Amino acid sequence: MALIINSEEVDDEIIEGEFRNVKGHYERMLQVSCCERDLEFRGYAKDNIISRVLLSQEAKKRVPEVDEADVTERLNKLIELAGGEEQFYMNIGMPHKDEAVVRVNVAGGVRLDKLLGEVYGPEPVPTDAELLAYYEANPQHYMTEEMVHAAHITKSLQGARSREEVYAAMRAVRKQLLDGADFMKIAEEHRADDQQQIDLGWFKRGEFMEEFETIAFSMREGEISPVFHTQLGFHICTLLGCKPQEVMPFEMVKEAVRQRMLEEFKDAKFNELIEQLKEAAEIRDTDPPEENVNCGH
Repeated sequence: MALIINSEEVDDEIIEGEFRNVKGHYERMLQVSCCERDLEFRGYAKDNIISRVLLSQEAKKRVPEVDEADVTERLNKLIELAGGEEQFYMNIGMPHKDEAVVRVNVAGGVRLDKLLGEVYGPEPVPTDAELLAYYEANPQHYMTEEMVHAAHITKSLQGARSREEVYAAMRAVRKQLLDGADFMKIAEEHRADDQQQIDLGWFKRGEFMEEFETIAFSMREGEISPVFHTQLGFHICTLLGCKPQEVMPFEMVKEAVRQRMLEEFKDAKFNELIEQLKEAAEIRDTDPPEENVNCGH
């Protein structure tokens, strides 16, 4: 048993599950390869579990009994958000309906809500001057998204004798463009059909294929791209316009500023509670210090 928190033992499978979640998050962010950071991730996993267990213990201490009506209300909301009872049980990984078990877990959520309600206390009501001061001190939170206006010439590989043939043809087209030919005119000449879009309009990141956006967002206005490839074929792109990020006007984001200030207030209160609980807790980690340093790869 790796973790014992105020005499409450945490099953090794719970730790392994949390470790996999943490590592999976960093793998999706492309911040880890193989097992080089496993020891660090295991530490994050244990810290997450310790915080959750301490919160649960404190909630039971401060709110020993919960109103069944509150449990029913919360359960009904969860089922509604899931899109129905069948989907709800599928989401939580239960093969069949077991309301008694679910109600015990939901009661824990009700306790936690009541605990955090006590911890947070009355929500702060910042003045307009305080909101403006926060906005001016944190402009990075209130930026518009960068956008580009692009056009492209594309040739698919469908019907071509070889990939090299299409690539060579696109290189010849690019040479015409670099020599001063009109992009839109050349694009019309090489258009496969009337449905093929040349002017892509304005777009932000995440709206096109990653390979295409990598090129488009790295270009200057009027620049002609190299010939590049996506799953749709070979492309040449030009940038017709660019809208860099700008700070949005205060009045437009005033409510977002208020919400962020409230979130930061709650985060500070929450972290303060966690630190207090950790300081007062008896926590034993029985894993040997060298565990998982060498993954064998």
